Amino acid sequence: MKYRKLGKSGIDVSEIGFGAWTIGLDWWGRKIDDEEATKLLKRAYDLGITFFDTADMYGKGRSEKLIGKTFKGMRNEIVYSTKWGYDFYNVEQVGHNELPQLHDSTFINLSLKHSLERLQTDYVDVYSLHNPKMPALENLDLFSSIEKLMKDGTIKSHGVALGPAIGWENEGMLAIRERSITCLQTVYNILEQDPGNTFLKEAEKYNVGVMTRVPDASGVLTGKVNENTVFDKNDHRNSRKREWIIGALGKVQKLKYIADEKGWDVTELAIKFILSQKQVSVVLPTITSMEELENFASFSDGNYLNSTDLKRISDMYANNFHVNAVQPSQL
Repeated sequence: MKYRKLGKSGIDVSEIGFGAWTIGLDWWGRKIDDEEATKLLKRAYDLGITFFDTADMYGKGRSEKLIGKTFKGMRNEIVYSTKWGYDFYNVEQVGHNELPQLHDSTFINLSLKHSLERLQTDYVDVYSLHNPKMPALENLDLFSSIEKLMKDGTIKSHGVALGPAIGWENEGMLAIRERSITCLQTVYNILEQDPGNTFLKEAEKYNVGVMTRVPDASGVLTGKVNENTVFDKNDHRNSRKREWIIGALGKVQKLKYIADEKGWDVTELAIKFILSQKQVSVVLPTITSMEELENFASFSDGNYLNSTDLKRISDMYANNFHVNAVQPSQL
């Protein structure tokens, strides 16, 4: 496993992280019980993964509790990244409908208190606003509260985790330029590079580490999703339209010859494409099995794409991989 700095924080992080939403929710095709979740977390650590990203609302704290219990007594060896801002304490979530947000000075203290208890720690390495909208990012009192928590040592760094169709490019650019964030989390993969490409360029100027999620384009880049795939109603990917999947599969075919040249499969190409971006600090694959975990972790080997390869892929992306345009649904 290779390690990188998380932006200006100076925190060392494994470049493959563990996105722990799948152990808190059953929104990716299957439910993971506590025993299996614990095994996955322990195996991730054995593979060199030290960065664990979660959120308080994942299973109403279940994900945080599992992490805290699994790594009790190992606090200095693990980097805890969690998120806050959704009021699941007073409102019951129906399906995947978005919960009310409370990104304010009072709620952050309440949320952090509960997260610390669940994680069994007295500080969080990375504390991020969860899918913030513009009013939250424009709230100077809120960021004064965040700075106070940093001075107190309760949080070591802070960031924003962006959600498509909730708060996206404008929100991310403001956070990078004006809110002294350490890191920014966004959807970014070889098929869906915008607004990630814009964030990467701006993040370099401000020394902000980028955390990427959905690196496998919802399973298209792992071969586990095809034109005949039907997602369960509880699967978060059911927002992916069949037309988008068909278009994405056509693009994958165009990428295969690059993967073949490297002796990789498309999944390895997809992850190493992201790791070849120097401003990326952590890739957060969606992990639901031991096989997936071990496969993703193995890609962290320092053997990535060179500038010529990246230029080829950039040119292909600019030309929609020479596939008829299909408008992607937001995930």
